Amino acid sequence: MIRSRPAAARWSTSAAPPHPLSWPRLLGQVALALLCAVTVAFATLPVVALLLRVPLADLARYLRDPVVLDALRLSLMSSLCSLGLMIGFGTPLAYALARRRFPARRLVEVLVELPIVLPPAVAGVALLFTFGRRGLLGPLLDTLGIDIAFQFAAVVLAQTFVAAPFYLKAARIAFGGVPDELLDVAATEGANRAQIFRHILLPLALPGLLGGAVMGWARALGEFGATILFAGNFAGRTQTLPLAIYLALESDLNRTVVLAAILVLFSFTLLLAFKLLGGRRLDPVAD
Repeated sequence: MIRSRPAAARWSTSAAPPHPLSWPRLLGQVALALLCAVTVAFATLPVVALLLRVPLADLARYLRDPVVLDALRLSLMSSLCSLGLMIGFGTPLAYALARRRFPARRLVEVLVELPIVLPPAVAGVALLFTFGRRGLLGPLLDTLGIDIAFQFAAVVLAQTFVAAPFYLKAARIAFGGVPDELLDVAATEGANRAQIFRHILLPLALPGLLGGAVMGWARALGEFGATILFAGNFAGRTQTLPLAIYLALESDLNRTVVLAAILVLFSFTLLLAFKLLGGRRLDPVAD
């Protein structure tokens, strides 16, 4: 005869019965929901308020405005150049910081990430004192016939200086997050360092690299403080979208709103595309 287990034993192995929601727990959930709602509202309401001010009746005219077109062209060209510099020079450095051990590695990490916390105005002055005609490298550049300050090159350097740490930090974390066991197994199977990097390390770190590239590009696109001090605000030469917004605010509010809306929509599209195409692999609750 099969004996049934005691009720206490049966109850201990089964799922606990649902308890009625206590008042403290209910209040905690309500407070959490309110805090989340306030935070989301604080992040979105200013953007919504801006988009509501877009002059739809005159939108087409402003989009054909030479000032708007020049600022948009300069912003895209300079930010793409900055992105290329970030990836080209930042990826090897991020790999070395993540996978190599060398003296003063922590100090190097602090130095390359310093622009994240450095005020943009300070970054602009520092760049001017480095690459300006009377700066640290000014005489050498002048001998070579290279003029950087208040030129398009200054826009690219300013954007790269303030935005590159975002890519470097994300890339370093991405490379460092690849398990050593996978690389060791590939090495025991006869793969050399180049093959390991190309076929194992790079594909596994790619989502983090893409995320860092998006953040760096968005930061370069919105750079203002360092650019206006190091490159100036010259229409058609160094006037990017943020600088055009600053100048238009003094004379044409509608143009300011249109420029700001373009920047917001472009940044939103960039982040949304990353989330849909590559960011899902970084989301721990995506599946």
